[in-house]
Amino acid sequence: MVEAEEFVANAVLIGTGATVVMDIWGMVRARLLGIPSLDYVLVGRWLGHLVSGCLRHDRIAASPQVAGERVIGWAAHYLIGIGFAGVLLAMFGLDWMRQPTIAPALMVGIGSVAAPFLMMQPAMGAGIAASRTPHPGAARLQSLVTHAVFGFGLYAASWLAHPFLNP
Repeated sequence: MVEAEEFVANAVLIGTGATVVMDIWGMVRARLLGIPSLDYVLVGRWLGHLVSGCLRHDRIAASPQVAGERVIGWAAHYLIGIGFAGVLLAMFGLDWMRQPTIAPALMVGIGSVAAPFLMMQPAMGAGIAASRTPHPGAARLQSLVTHAVFGFGLYAASWLAHPFLNP
């Protein structure tokens, strides 16, 4: 396999796998702890409004709906996961994929929490690092845990995928 193709195939598989792990965690967390996960419809709404030049909302849930926001949000969620898998591979190389270790995956997973803290939450009306939410500390902790789970998912998906991609 050509190196660029190998890079893309690995990023798609481990990013998708890690995002699935994150989604399973969200379902378990909701069922066992009663903590709902992010509604990706709202991510789709925010992205849909970007097209018209609206970057920031006071409360994204109160903003007008956008056609296809559910599909846009879920597609973005998985594409972002694939993108962060690409960051992992760009930082640590395809050699990491051939012999995955947990520390780089956790570093990228936990580091990825910067995106919601510094971009998505402020733009969607929740403030920097959820500072405008009713319980900012709890929201921050949940984000950190979820992104750590995503990091574990990067590692787990790498181990599951590497025999097929790197025989």
